[in-house]
Amino acid sequence: MDELTRHFTLKEMTRSSVAVRQGIPNDPDADVIQNLRLLCVHILEPLRQRLGMPVFINSGYRSEALNLLVGGSGGSQHLTGEAADIEVDYVKPSAVCQIIVDAGLPFDQLIEEFGEWTHVSYSRKHRREKLRAVKKDGVTWYEKVEDFR
Repeated sequence: MDELTRHFTLKEMTRSSVAVRQGIPNDPDADVIQNLRLLCVHILEPLRQRLGMPVFINSGYRSEALNLLVGGSGGSQHLTGEAADIEVDYVKPSAVCQIIVDAGLPFDQLIEEFGEWTHVSYSRKHRREKLRAVKKDGVTWYEKVEDFR
């Protein structure tokens, strides 16, 4: 079945226009699908219900070839289906991050990325790591933050 939770499907968690344009397969195995389901159950669906509005997936699962092509980290949780980059219409990424924190959702890593989108992951690590990604002289830096206000 394609439905991972009420509001999230496997198709949207694996969709990639880059993969389509480049002819790169982006097909997850059973372990990745289970991780995507856990991410949706524990983070994305509760966030969607709390907001009462859609949460858009910019990037969910990435195959190794796709991750390499988009410049993702070799240790990216997108590779295991544990992470998604998300946006919510009319809600700043910093506010989305703070809502996730305030709701007590069990994220592993939460990153406000360049003021443009939110990266959120769920895994057994439960690091509760809060970061802000910024560009300095063309290089990406990750700064630890206490909150996103």
